[in-house]
Amino acid sequence: MQALANPSGHDDSNRAATAVCDGFIALADSWIARAISESALLWFRGAVKHIAQAPRGDALATAIGLAPRRLGKGDLTLTPDDRARATALRRGLDPTEWSVDQAARIAFVVASQSGDDAAFAAWFDGFCATAGLNELIALCRGLPVYPAGELLEPRAREAVRSGMKPVFEAVAHRNPYPADYFGEDAWNQMVVKAFFIGSPLWPIQELDRRGNPRLARMLVDLATERWAAERPVSGEVWRCVAPHADEEGIAALLRAFESGGERERLAVALALRRAQDHVTAAFDRPRISDLQARLDAETIDWKAFA
Repeated sequence: MQALANPSGHDDSNRAATAVCDGFIALADSWIARAISESALLWFRGAVKHIAQAPRGDALATAIGLAPRRLGKGDLTLTPDDRARATALRRGLDPTEWSVDQAARIAFVVASQSGDDAAFAAWFDGFCATAGLNELIALCRGLPVYPAGELLEPRAREAVRSGMKPVFEAVAHRNPYPADYFGEDAWNQMVVKAFFIGSPLWPIQELDRRGNPRLARMLVDLATERWAAERPVSGEVWRCVAPHADEEGIAALLRAFESGGERERLAVALALRRAQDHVTAAFDRPRISDLQARLDAETIDWKAFA
């Protein structure tokens, strides 16, 4: 796990957290500056300064609430260099779908770090408990750059249990936090819920690395229930099943391949690229090879099966 900070209070951990926080505020400032007026930029910078001076004062909540009105809700305009700098600051950091007000709200939260992880985590948990929907989405997208990463895990798990799909996806999609901090049970529950609510799996970072046999069995059970109810099964499921397939998993893959249409067969063929030999041996290998050649020729990836 890539913990940015931990409750032990070690100097190295605190320095790493501070470096990420400072670096993120600088990045956010450069992104936001392109999209807003000079007066709005002055307000943003002033708010960051006031929050840093009084991390637990009223300035933080006030700035979070006013951000859309003062800065607007336009999308960030990011260059390839911006994305590279984000990843260099924090592995997996992906602000691709962030708006200006979301970046500002995250920067405000980051500016409130004072080296007291417990106090930060307590504030974060309390604020999220009463935050409005758009505030909660922004705060969840910022999880990778906050201090006290391990202490925020209960609130992150609560977000993925949310009945609100945008909140779930703020944590689950384009976000390195779950892969770094969720244990196996929490990870599996997140992936299963994505399948259950019809949220695509491909934006989940480290999906292949965090795959495991228990998750594969859970998804096979859900697929079987969907088939029994004559409901469709997303082809993305097989990505998580094939590498860890037991006998029931192999049977489910074969069923999807033989009874499904061309789309289902292509999804299974793509999944089998990461399967063990005893799994691929259950299939007509020349047929699978032909489908995999088509995947290559047409540059078809998992996004096509969402």
